[in-house]
Amino acid sequence: MALALEGVTKQFSKQTIAVRDLHLEVPEGEMFGFLGANGAGKTTTFRMILGLLSPTNGSIRWNGQKISYKTTNNIGYLPEERGLYPKLTVKQQLTYLAKLKGVKPADSNRELDRWLERFEVPEYKKKKVEELSKGNQQKIQFIASVLHKPQLLILDEPFSGLDPVNVEMLKAAVLDLKREGTSIVFSSHRMEHVEELCQNLCIMHHGSPVVQGDLREVKRSFGKKNVTVHADFDLSFLKEITGVVSAKEKTEGYQFQVTGEDVAERMQEALQGKGFVRKFELEEPSLHDIFIEKVGKKYE
Repeated sequence: MALALEGVTKQFSKQTIAVRDLHLEVPEGEMFGFLGANGAGKTTTFRMILGLLSPTNGSIRWNGQKISYKTTNNIGYLPEERGLYPKLTVKQQLTYLAKLKGVKPADSNRELDRWLERFEVPEYKKKKVEELSKGNQQKIQFIASVLHKPQLLILDEPFSGLDPVNVEMLKAAVLDLKREGTSIVFSSHRMEHVEELCQNLCIMHHGSPVVQGDLREVKRSFGKKNVTVHADFDLSFLKEITGVVSAKEKTEGYQFQVTGEDVAERMQEALQGKGFVRKFELEEPSLHDIFIEKVGKKYE
């Protein structure tokens, strides 16, 4: 395993335990989803991985070694709170930040050109950051986190502030880094992004993991499924079928949460002879469903 956290706890005071007994393994060359409401312990965990905070208990190892200044040059970090210098040009600050990671200016300059071309903003190289839109500042911040070609990349809310076109552009870049062998820890409030990009995940709540493992296995073990029904007649009677847990009325019909496939079969039988059914679809639960079940409805 590339990154391993064993029994990691971070306690700031008697009353404040930010992370509690966290066991986590991020396989080499994979993208790992890290989820949780604000205050769940995600950022504190990231800061411990980076060596900015020391665990109260437990250990963090990267390729079998403890995190130290000798290993941090192999780590890239995109923080949720952006930290670019507004008065410097893109070239000035990115070549400087890369130099801090041990990259020669000529190499970082060449790599910067490649990324700016990829993100279709080569003209921004000599512009000051304050002259760029928030979305383009975000792309520059991402480039800063990967310019030194890290082996481990930590992305904290990387898509915030981006329009759909730039989200897809950044997603493609992240997937390419994964294919090239970079291990990626990815935090987001957008469940659909985690479902699309990550094979393994951990959901944190009040500093402790409440769901952890392979995404497909997590969905299978949840024990509930979703049934979407679109029809040209009233479907509200399906709510009364035993095993229907919840029902959400949509523009074209309903989405039901059910306890199993047998319930979906009973729903199909109940629809016979009622009229034209345009859609009947049985699906695994979404990550959003699982998150709400495990963490609760009050989250940001």
